[in-house]
Amino acid sequence: MDTVLDMREMMAAGRETTATAGVRKVDRDRRTTVGMPFVEDPRMVCREVNVYYGDKHAIRNVSIDVGKNEVLAMIGPSGCGKSTFLRCLNRMNDTVAGCRVSGEILLDELNIYDKRVDVVPLRAQVGMVFQKPNPFPKSIFDNVAYGPKIHGLVSGKSELADVVEDSLKKAGLWNEVSDRLDQPGTGLSGGQQQRLCIARAIAVRPEVILMDEPCSALDPIATATVEDLITELRTHYTIVIVTHNMQQAARVSQRTAYFHLGDLVEVGPTDRLFTNPRHQLTEDYITGRFG
Repeated sequence: MDTVLDMREMMAAGRETTATAGVRKVDRDRRTTVGMPFVEDPRMVCREVNVYYGDKHAIRNVSIDVGKNEVLAMIGPSGCGKSTFLRCLNRMNDTVAGCRVSGEILLDELNIYDKRVDVVPLRAQVGMVFQKPNPFPKSIFDNVAYGPKIHGLVSGKSELADVVEDSLKKAGLWNEVSDRLDQPGTGLSGGQQQRLCIARAIAVRPEVILMDEPCSALDPIATATVEDLITELRTHYTIVIVTHNMQQAARVSQRTAYFHLGDLVEVGPTDRLFTNPRHQLTEDYITGRFG
């Protein structure tokens, strides 16, 4: 979105900073991530990211790239910091009282934590799909049309209708709802509501879509539908997904990042990380020894 990208001249230095996170039995300040946290063609660049909730150090010196048109899965036990880190990527943690974020997160070379960045267009460019479907108490059409209207992305009713139709098609929902667009979005099934929320995110033309356990409240059939959708969306968008379901991470992602107690322990190609992890903590988690 131009309102964000026009600010690219505020690019911050430090892209070559070394990542740090967790290795067992080593001083916390000296821990290093193993594997492949960086990529050649990143859409987002995160360097030395720390998150504090008051005195609690929730995320410790996390450095990682998010590649263009990839699905990056973040896994780890409950409370390990993966959702907290996900919310850093579009500054959702700004809404949490007492939360403080340090370090750099660049989107197309724009430091999103620069004080001059407007978070409203940023959160359109880096959209969020939450754990539980949260459609607005509006019609199906208005759920999808809301974002393009408030961001001034369309010039008339005809263009707006085209955006709504295109977004619903990309979300795999058009054929199911095209004859009842005036009905409430809250009347859809759980899986349909989640796809409606994905369509709502797509409608504002994002570059990145963040998904925080998007299938945890869905049945297996709806989960399979959303997973197929994620695979299709990767051709158009960069996706970061937090999941407790390791089989889901294996099915939908190209790279996987393992978090443990606020540290980024290991990052690597998904198939390699699940079959040949390089860190003992990663192996212990994926083999079910804890988590």
